[in-house]
Amino acid sequence: MRYIRYAILAALAVLLVTVALANRDFVTVNTLPAGLRGLPGASLVDYSFQLPLFLVILGGIVAGLLIGFLWEWLREHKHRADVTRKQAEVKKLERELRRVKGQRDQGKDEVLALLDEAS
Repeated sequence: MRYIRYAILAALAVLLVTVALANRDFVTVNTLPAGLRGLPGASLVDYSFQLPLFLVILGGIVAGLLIGFLWEWLREHKHRADVTRKQAEVKKLERELRRVKGQRDQGKDEVLALLDEAS
């Protein structure tokens, strides 16, 4: 199984290197479209820089993955909170059970208490 994983990772690496080598030309990346540059205050966020196309492609993939991971983490918050609440309830019930068993076995011989607990 480990070799299959390494083969898939190697194929992915070859694919990414091939895409990078095929897209080495520089492109201009603008933070605002041309129509919004004339708005007041737009100069604060109006940037333009040149990057190789493969960096733009791979950066878009990485940004999409990060946004997806963050979205899922936020979406699953209610499930994690529910699990935490249920774990706290289980611990509380286990403490209650130990307390009740201790009260039940208070006057008994230790051997008899162990036998009752085993059954």
